[in-house]
Amino acid sequence: MNPEEQARQEIDRLLKAAGWVVQDYRNIDRTASLGVAVRDRTGCPDPDYMLYVGGGIAGVVEAKKRGDTLSHVEEQAARYVANLSPTAPKAHEPPPFLYESTGVETFFKDTRDTDARSRRTFAFHKPETMRDWLDEDASTFRNRLKQMPPIAEAGLRPVQVEALGNLERSFADCRERALVQMTMGSGKTVFAISEAYRLLKFAKARRVLFLVDRNNLGRQAHKEFTQFVTPDDGRKFGELYIVQHLTHNNLDPAAAVVITTIQRLYSMLMGQPDYDEELDEVSDFEQNDGVERRVGYSPAIPIEFFDAIFTDECHRSIYKEWRQVLEYFDAFLVGLTATPSKQTIGFFRRNLVMEYGHERAVADGVNVPFEVYRIKTKVTQGGSTIDAGYEVDKRDKQTREIRWELLDEEFAYDGSALDRSVVAEDQIRTIVRAYRDALGTDLFPNRTEVPKTLVFAKDDSHAEDVVRIIREEFGKGDDFAKKITYKVQGEKPEDLIQAFRNSFNPRIAVTVDMVATGTDIKPVEVLLFMRDIRSRIYFEQMKGRGTRTIDPEELKGVTPDATRKDRFIIVDAVGVTESEFVEPTTPIERKRTISFQSLVQMVARGEIDENIVSSLAGRIAVLNNDLDDGTRADLAELAGGKTLSVIANDMFTSLDPDVREQRAREVAGGAEPTDTQRAQVDRQMFEEATLPFNGAEFRNRLIEVKQRNEQTIDIYTLDEVIETGFDPQATERAKQTWETFGRFIEEHKNDIDALEIIYSRPYGDRHLTFEQVRRLADAIQTPPYSLTPAKVWNAYERLEKGRVKDSRPEKTLADLVNLVRVAIGESEDLVPFEADVRAKFDNWLQEQQAHGTQFTPEQLEWLTMIRDHVATSLSVSAEDFDEVPFNQHGGLWAAHKAFGDDFDSLLEELSEVLAG
Repeated sequence: MNPEEQARQEIDRLLKAAGWVVQDYRNIDRTASLGVAVRDRTGCPDPDYMLYVGGGIAGVVEAKKRGDTLSHVEEQAARYVANLSPTAPKAHEPPPFLYESTGVETFFKDTRDTDARSRRTFAFHKPETMRDWLDEDASTFRNRLKQMPPIAEAGLRPVQVEALGNLERSFADCRERALVQMTMGSGKTVFAISEAYRLLKFAKARRVLFLVDRNNLGRQAHKEFTQFVTPDDGRKFGELYIVQHLTHNNLDPAAAVVITTIQRLYSMLMGQPDYDEELDEVSDFEQNDGVERRVGYSPAIPIEFFDAIFTDECHRSIYKEWRQVLEYFDAFLVGLTATPSKQTIGFFRRNLVMEYGHERAVADGVNVPFEVYRIKTKVTQGGSTIDAGYEVDKRDKQTREIRWELLDEEFAYDGSALDRSVVAEDQIRTIVRAYRDALGTDLFPNRTEVPKTLVFAKDDSHAEDVVRIIREEFGKGDDFAKKITYKVQGEKPEDLIQAFRNSFNPRIAVTVDMVATGTDIKPVEVLLFMRDIRSRIYFEQMKGRGTRTIDPEELKGVTPDATRKDRFIIVDAVGVTESEFVEPTTPIERKRTISFQSLVQMVARGEIDENIVSSLAGRIAVLNNDLDDGTRADLAELAGGKTLSVIANDMFTSLDPDVREQRAREVAGGAEPTDTQRAQVDRQMFEEATLPFNGAEFRNRLIEVKQRNEQTIDIYTLDEVIETGFDPQATERAKQTWETFGRFIEEHKNDIDALEIIYSRPYGDRHLTFEQVRRLADAIQTPPYSLTPAKVWNAYERLEKGRVKDSRPEKTLADLVNLVRVAIGESEDLVPFEADVRAKFDNWLQEQQAHGTQFTPEQLEWLTMIRDHVATSLSVSAEDFDEVPFNQHGGLWAAHKAFGDDFDSLLEELSEVLAG
């Protein structure tokens, strides 16, 4: 058997696997199946294989022996098609599908594509796919990509619009791989969803794949896809298209978007019936048994199953066996990453269509800058020695069982052994204490609540020790600090993540890898590194957990004494920021002790260097987020039309070493620049970027705005009381506030839902919802009323202090309900809504007991959770049982099990009694 015949055997196998009936030319029956591949005689001038679809010729395959290059064969296949007999039955004129193959390597071209070129494919396409393509005539998928409509920019950030435009130009050029680099928190997923929607709607893509590297990120992506509001239609993505999140090895052929981990899809291509869910929760980055496995053709998942693939955290998915998943499909491949490596850029053929780094994101208000706070301990740096004769504990890392051992010789260890082969509890305790003590002094002065803190531990055993010691040193209970790893028992990791993101507790979460990448937890203000990182990319990903911006009110919802998130802090307890394995971690703010005014004046005098430009750019970016549109416009006018965001962006661009190097090479005429030339270029770029500061009017206005938006904290001056009593003018203002509130209610009692419902009680059958009360709160804030629940409450308390029960400094939206009830005369005393609910609950419970109803401890626990939910959300329904805290106790099913068939009526009764 000669080499070409061997190649034909392999081609036969690939064709049959794709659903083609392979026939010899002597026994041709072109109607034997939808797809028939007819082999011609070896050495004859006809094509090696003629591909019939529905009885007509759709394409040809030119076979070559193994090892042959195929670029020179493309024209040969085209000539075969051009020379077909005019009377030959054709599925299309001319037959458009041309293959060249050695059985090892296969290339394909659809000649209907504009500027068509051959591309490598893993195997052959199915006959059914060719039939569908033929029905499209000349309107091929690749041709439709050249005719995409303008991008609807509403709801998108400028960086996302820019990335969409760049990617679609890459698609139009038929570049099969594209890399999108967008820093953490800048909206890569929303960008991908926006492009997926455009591909499905305008390019008529059949199916899009979104790959993640762990299942909790898949769940997060599924929620974002389904809830995405389409810009032109107005409906949610999930209403228009089926979005499947794979939790088993069965693809829904009707799904327009499939979300899965790359490791699950790999197992499907390997023919495995299912995949271990626990492994689905672990990033592919942590899975590597060293065994190489080759993916084969899967008839259930043909190579054309997806038209486009978005692979999140793509810097990790291009390695090991996972890479085969990306190269299996005949699809456009889009990589998403915040931290591209040289290997990543190479894999995507240097087609970097978007580059958006941390500094640009800070300038645009998309990210917050960071600072590094270093904690060094003696044991961390140099290890320790235990003398012979001491009794030490020996703990099994898996079972955590402890035994005792008497040291018969000296035991010495260095810092690298900590929390791996040696656990020095006091080292952990010393770090935790140092962090605790720094919170109210160096890190967050005048804050009382511990900021949301994410701790990176070395492994699950280390995380267990860290959590225990944190609880002890902060003097807090179990809810204060939680471990979030794959091995957590009793609580679902996704519920813990949700609580960490949305609830007051836990304040501190300790993880190993589970929250290290991708997971979006905006309120995090501190990253505490208690493990070293041997990968620059992985460290950057972990660092990205702190960069997210967050609305101040949303931040206050979980950290009540926080005003805004204008930075995050890396607390480095192990020297990770000094490691040779990561790039130098230089914060944007490098001149903390120099005032804003001094920085501005230094730049105006021409006293500029990297540190000054970086510090000033970072402070301008933060200031810009605090300004109203009018002030921004005033400053832009004084700066010659440049907004503060643009100015900060220009300054960060002048700091970019790649941009500076390129400019220096231009100055040097393409040669290697001298140190003098580099210094001159740096100086010139810094001066160009800071040009607006030459204008005195802009500088003075900028300094004035900055001073207006900051406070000086005096912690030195002691005060004393010299007089007490009410200010008569304050009492008069309180009276005006209360009268304004009453006038608002009277004017709007028939057109605001919340007021209508409160007026109708107890006779109405409608229940107040939290959203209705929120709209009421929004309404009273509008001019000319300009009220808030706290302002109205304080006014009434000043006027009628004796009628205000259980007053407290914080006010909730729910308290607005009782303010209205007092204002309309329905209640005599003003009581916080939460206290009101608790009192009603206690009365209801006593009535139940008086009628002989006794609740079990389990039922009382459920009832208490329902009470607390109503106290903050005004109502309770079956849908609420999918959320924290109900879902942590089994959700609606467990509640029904606890109460039996009467639970629905009981829930309705409680909602009415407690909120009524």
